[in-house]
Amino acid sequence: MHGLNPGVSWRAMAKQEITWLSTAAAARHLGITPRTLYRLIDEGEIAAYKFGRVIRLQEGDVNAFIERSRIAPGSLEHLY
Repeated sequence: MHGLNPGVSWRAMAKQEITWLSTAAAARHLGITPRTLYRLIDEGEIAAYKFGRVIRLQEGDVNAFIERSRIAPGSLEHLY
């Protein structure tokens, strides 16, 4: 269990399939430009992985970012 979550076995983790997104696909999914996506990655707002010269994002990380970005009701009063 080297560094893994003690409640999750290696075999259970190996069975979880990761869906990888290109930066272009992730930007489209978020409705932002690739440049904005690179800024979010660089600022640590969303996780990304570099495989050689290719940058990929896990679909689950992108969806988690979307959920973290949800606006709480009543928090926009200063705009109207």
